[in-house]
Amino acid sequence: MSLPAWAQVTPARREHIERVVNLLSEWAATMRVAAPERDRWLRAAWLHDALRDAPLGDLMAHGPAAAERAAKDGEHDRAVLDAVRYHTVGHAGWDDVGRMLYLADFLDPGRDFDRDGRRALAAQVPDKRDAVLREVARRRIEWVVRSGWPLLPETVAFWNALA
Repeated sequence: MSLPAWAQVTPARREHIERVVNLLSEWAATMRVAAPERDRWLRAAWLHDALRDAPLGDLMAHGPAAAERAAKDGEHDRAVLDAVRYHTVGHAGWDDVGRMLYLADFLDPGRDFDRDGRRALAAQVPDKRDAVLREVARRRIEWVVRSGWPLLPETVAFWNALA
């Protein structure tokens, strides 16, 4: 697996995607996830930011655009597509692929903020995934509120599903 041919990413974005893939691979091995499920996680990881650097005119459009393009290219797993579509905002209907992508995207060890705190959370994912997921969602929501942006209905529904 790798980035699709239609991806539009900078070298830095590709490095982020590769770190997300590696983190999911490590968790899958530690958690002894079956190969078909691990492959779903990795497909979503390769796709999630594939159009992040494309000129879409809206920073939030890259997930939905990548999901649509992946579907046209033959990705038929609705949960993988939903993971990609909603990876920045959350989605109440996610199964494990969406939840794991959401975690790995936020906990990418290459991100500059709160490295120690995020590293500690990442280490807990294999044993305390749901608790870490609630904490990551709380931090993301807190950041949106502090920024003065509205919470999207998908984010609110995701939080309510976790709470």
